[in-house]
Amino acid sequence: MTTHKPRQPAPLNALRAFEAVARGLSFQAAAAQLFVTPAALSHQVKRLEEYLGTRLFQRGHRSIALTEEGAALAASLGELFGQLDLVLDRATAPRVASLRVSTIESFAAKWLAPRLHRFHRECPELRLRIETGNAHADFARDGIDVAIRYGPGGYSGAERLMAAPVFPVCAPALLADAARPLAAPRDLSRHMLLHDESATGRPGVPDWPAWLAAARVGSVEAGPGPVFASIYLAQEAAVAGHGVALGLAPLVEEDLQRGRLVRPFELALDNAYAFWILRRDGRSGPRDAAIETFCRWLRSEAAASPSSTPAA
Repeated sequence: MTTHKPRQPAPLNALRAFEAVARGLSFQAAAAQLFVTPAALSHQVKRLEEYLGTRLFQRGHRSIALTEEGAALAASLGELFGQLDLVLDRATAPRVASLRVSTIESFAAKWLAPRLHRFHRECPELRLRIETGNAHADFARDGIDVAIRYGPGGYSGAERLMAAPVFPVCAPALLADAARPLAAPRDLSRHMLLHDESATGRPGVPDWPAWLAAARVGSVEAGPGPVFASIYLAQEAAVAGHGVALGLAPLVEEDLQRGRLVRPFELALDNAYAFWILRRDGRSGPRDAAIETFCRWLRSEAAASPSSTPAA
């Protein structure tokens, strides 16, 4: 009878270290975030590579890049750490303050969720309940503390969080398809264009006809292709390789960093819509302090985002 040697417990500190380095492809930046030295992070990553028996980074003279195995692992860890944070939230619920946060599905899935493990690490005393929706936030009726909305502004007491420039995105496999190259915007005629309803009938929100006009492409038909009810669904269809979508910079940032999406063209259009923070009317006390703590964290994350532009 063959016996198998049990796998040693996963080195969680090393996984945290790897995830931080992989997110920004920088030992220096990750070390500053985790309050350790780059040498300590390097040691943790080497320990993880030894544990897995594979290399996770290609190390150059002044840069690093993820290996195929490293990219696959990095793509999963953000979600796994987010799930772990939810478990910890449930375990500590009787002892922590709770905030209800409402936002649209695409922002929750593509921008907020991958960052929540950092909020939990920085503010373990606060528990967040994330709800999705795009209706007008009625703080008194719905019990919402903070709402994040995508729109033109004009909301009472709103604070602009991030701009949302628009540009084409697709799966790497489409860009590598020699039979249907994507070397110039006119090559989009060989590919399915994915649409979402967020740009339909909204002045100043770029859609495919607007982008093609800006790219000076008159021979591409923008009509064919499915229309999705949300930005999130259109983006997921692009990740799956079903066509080329127009991505909002903050919402495609994570997929671009992880290599699930690529930008075939650099042309980006300004967007009349942006992401906004709305909050419950300020009152002195612990809840208002908790709301300000969360809003301050949102501002910090937005400012550090590669797709961030200064708020106007």
